[in-house]
Amino acid sequence: MDMTVESDLIQITLQSLLISGSAALLASAIGLPAGLILGLKKFKGRAVTIGVFNSLIGLPTVALGLILYLAFSNAGPLGFLGLLYTPLGIIIGQTILVTPVMISVTTETITSVDDSIRELALTLGADERAAAFTVVRESFGGILLASSASFSRAIAELGVALMIGGNIRGLTRVLTTSIALETTRGEIALGLGLTLILITLILIVNAGLGLLRKRVQWWLWE
Repeated sequence: MDMTVESDLIQITLQSLLISGSAALLASAIGLPAGLILGLKKFKGRAVTIGVFNSLIGLPTVALGLILYLAFSNAGPLGFLGLLYTPLGIIIGQTILVTPVMISVTTETITSVDDSIRELALTLGADERAAAFTVVRESFGGILLASSASFSRAIAELGVALMIGGNIRGLTRVLTTSIALETTRGEIALGLGLTLILITLILIVNAGLGLLRKRVQWWLWE
C-alpha cells in the first residue's frame, strides 16, 4: 500500500473516531439526564415529549445537514461562529442527530424497571436521589446500550458529515464521506475496504462497551 494512502486511512479513521466519539459523549451528557427525568418523573406533556424524541430518531441526516448548512453558512443566523466545514461543526450536527437516540433508549430502559424496586428503596429509608440511583443501577446495561447506539448512529451517518464538513482532505474527511467519494470515483475496492474498516470499528467499540457493561455491573452489585 502507498505510504500516502496508508497515512490518509489512519488519519481518516482517527478523525472519524474523534468526531463521532465526541458527539456520542456530548449526546450522553445531554441525553442521560433528560432520559432519567422522562423515565422517573410524571408531568403534563410527558407522553408527547417522549413521542417527539422517539420520532426524531428517524430524522433524515440529509435534512438535518441541510438545516445546519443554512444555519452555519455566512448568510445564516449562526454564520458568525465559523462552524461550516469544520470538525466542530460536524460534532455539533452529529450530537443533535444522536441525542434523541440517547434520550429515547434511556427513557425506555428506565421505565422498564419494575416500580417496586424504587418503592422498596424508598420504604427502606432511601431518599429520592438514592432511589433514583437504584433504578439507574438496575438499568445500567440499557443506558450503556443507548451510548453504544448513539456512537454507531453518529459514525455511520453521511448527510451531516458531508454537508457540514465538506469532505475536506486532512480536516473534515471521515470514513463515510470517503466511502462516498471513492465510490463516485469508481474506486470500488477502496470503497469496500473503507466500509470494512467502518464496520470493524463499530464492532470493536460495541464489544468494548459490552465488556465495560459487565465489569461495571459486577462492581455495582459487588
